[in-house]
Amino acid sequence: MKLPYIEPYKIKMVESIQRSTIEHRKQWIKEADYNLFNLSSDKVMIDLLTDSGTGAMSDHQWSEIMLGDESYAGSKSFLKLKEMVVKLTDLPFFIPTHQGRAAENVLFSVLVKEGDIVPGNAHFDTTKGHIEFRHATAVDCTIDEAYDSSVNHPFKGNIDTSKLLKVIESNPRDKIPFIMLTITCNSVGGQPVSLKNIREVSEICNRHGIPLYFDSARFAENAFFIKEREDEFKDKTIREIVLEMFSYADGTWMSAKKDGIVNMGGFIALRDEDVFKGCTTYNIMYEGFITYGGMSGRDMGALARGLWEATEYDYLESRVRQVHYLGRRLEELGVPVQHPFGGHAIYVDADKYLPNIPKEEFRAQALAIELYIVAGIRAVEIGTIQADRDPETRENRYPKLELVRLAIPRRTYSLSQIEYVAVALKNIYDTRHKAKKGYRIKWEAPIMRHFTIKLEKI
Repeated sequence: MKLPYIEPYKIKMVESIQRSTIEHRKQWIKEADYNLFNLSSDKVMIDLLTDSGTGAMSDHQWSEIMLGDESYAGSKSFLKLKEMVVKLTDLPFFIPTHQGRAAENVLFSVLVKEGDIVPGNAHFDTTKGHIEFRHATAVDCTIDEAYDSSVNHPFKGNIDTSKLLKVIESNPRDKIPFIMLTITCNSVGGQPVSLKNIREVSEICNRHGIPLYFDSARFAENAFFIKEREDEFKDKTIREIVLEMFSYADGTWMSAKKDGIVNMGGFIALRDEDVFKGCTTYNIMYEGFITYGGMSGRDMGALARGLWEATEYDYLESRVRQVHYLGRRLEELGVPVQHPFGGHAIYVDADKYLPNIPKEEFRAQALAIELYIVAGIRAVEIGTIQADRDPETRENRYPKLELVRLAIPRRTYSLSQIEYVAVALKNIYDTRHKAKKGYRIKWEAPIMRHFTIKLEKI
């Protein structure tokens, strides 16, 4: 008999989960104005709101906490982190930040100006927010297959090069500061970008003299899918694939709370010294000195180790296996999900799950709320609320997909807890015909509203 697969780690410490009842949760979510971000964590049993900063660090990472050099300038921990980033990406200019959106703020302060156009695959919420805050426009050039959850395309994060060329050719060159690739592409289901597509986009960038930048929060998971799904790279190591990926980039920013497997951290890495010099000014203004950028020395040390661990095949295989276990179970139970499964989350297709709730009443949010009430599971809407309003018309933007994201923290939950999530969604699915009404907005912020929005039940 073949031995079953086992995770390449064992548990050293546990954290208790506070149990609750449906009646408790009905009251708590009402008090939170039906915004799952407003819930305190002790009112959540399984927390799949995000995989950002919520994973479990290794013993080696915790040892780095004790080795942290907290010198204000030029600490050993900074040098350790810089050395690791350069080793993995071969991008020579490095600036730490406290998280990904801080990196976006610093970098976009240099690169993006009013009236600019930033084409890419589906921009994530904070990315689009930072672009639109500067009165510029994010243009989605993702392939059409990404917006059909039933299509089993291996690289749904790819840019459609014909769409990209159309944007380039219809706008002045000086209005496009860079083209961006989000790897993996969170907004369409954590879908990877192929190295073939990276090469094609790079060639277009070179031909038109436009820099190429990566949002690389989940770069290691993207490399794993390249190894698994592109025959050319099946015999390459993850780190060899990572090096080739970044060889086509002029720069990158990263929320290191994902594939850095840390609770807080981020960075910018660049090939252009002039852009680096511009970023140092804003980093000092917004983040701190350029050798700590809002991070403590101990956190930089833990991140350096985390980046190394995240690019090990055994870790990535275990990580993706757990995510795909949830996807397969939901598929077996008849729950509509985005295909193929991504690397950090499973995305439930709310359009197919709750078509009886009008899109104007936020069907994905309605499903996420019901999942919390029924089972104490906190997920997040990736749909109309997150898509925000059109900055010109102030009308709601209705995305092509209404999704509920079940983001799996790294090395945190057991398979029995993942099974609990699957059964909860199946139970709700069996009674979905009873749902007729959704929610309306009571109050919202002018940008990135989903974090603080207040809703009421219709």
